[in-house]
Amino acid sequence: MLWQTLSFDWGVAQVLLWAVAGLMSFYFSFGSGRVWTSIAVGFFLVLLSEVIPQAAPFFPRLDIPQVEAMGYIVSTLAILVMTHGFQEYYVFSRTFEMNGRRRYVYLGVLAVILASVVFILINPVPDRETLKIIRIVGYSNWVFLSLINVDMIRKIHVQVAGSPISRGFIGFLLVFFFFFLWKGSALYLEVYHLDLLAEQYTVRYMVSMWVGNIGNILASLSVGGTFLVLARALR
Repeated sequence: MLWQTLSFDWGVAQVLLWAVAGLMSFYFSFGSGRVWTSIAVGFFLVLLSEVIPQAAPFFPRLDIPQVEAMGYIVSTLAILVMTHGFQEYYVFSRTFEMNGRRRYVYLGVLAVILASVVFILINPVPDRETLKIIRIVGYSNWVFLSLINVDMIRKIHVQVAGSPISRGFIGFLLVFFFFFLWKGSALYLEVYHLDLLAEQYTVRYMVSMWVGNIGNILASLSVGGTFLVLARALR
């Protein structure tokens, strides 16, 4: 069908753009202060969550429900890590105090991923209904935490207004708006089962798919652009 062809084309573009944005954010986490680490690592995890489901069909041993479930879990972890990072930065913007070391962020994220792998492996193989529930939980986290992060970033921007990095936080506002469109569309499709009712609600299905795919593309472009602006401002 037409939308299946479009979905494949969108998927290739999305993975390539997130590869650039994700690697830029991960590199940024090494070259900047501790306060940026959680934020940058969170965006890198989005790359992993995009690559895992796209790459699995091309590797027969990876095309299993456990791998698909881990992709959704990593996606949820990404927004949680980002949110924690922006909360830390807000405290830093008010007090100029920051505790902890960069390596603890990397080790903490790695520990959660490994614990999730163990959890998936020791439990029954997730069926389609279980995977759907995991997706909905993840999309719900993305939608509501994106809105929370918009407000958090607005408050941070007030604190850093006039500084060289203020434009970076304007970029992050755009990023989370596009995240809201992307994940909100996916949540709408899941909750109303529009993937199963595409023939009956063709317009709604197509509009939701286009909004979600465009939101994904614009989010990756905004992430890459924002970290480029921040890298120049902080050097």
